[in-house]
Amino acid sequence: MNKSILIHNPRCSKSGEAKEILDEQGIEFETIDYLKDGLKEKLLSHLPKLLGLSFKEMIREKESIYKELNLADKNLSDKEWIHLLLEHPILLERPIFIHKNQAVIARPSELIKSIL
Repeated sequence: MNKSILIHNPRCSKSGEAKEILDEQGIEFETIDYLKDGLKEKLLSHLPKLLGLSFKEMIREKESIYKELNLADKNLSDKEWIHLLLEHPILLERPIFIHKNQAVIARPSELIKSIL
């Protein structure tokens, strides 16, 4: 991935802080409002490698849909996770910043600086 991307929810304070850090650092980036615009399968398929995490580690376990679908007890394949995240993007942890073939879940927001 050549361009820098911030996957975020504009109503999330951590996402707002992440944008502020990037603006202060003068970093040009594309913003993906993943709840409004959804996620792309190609991007999702790259996220685990970029983050160094499994799909399960990228999930917001406190979301009601997580509990409704009993995801804690399921062992899903990567393809199943991708399909699930395409259908329920709210499950993806945020914000995620992608920069120069690296990515970080910016919680806390200052983690963005670790890949600049």
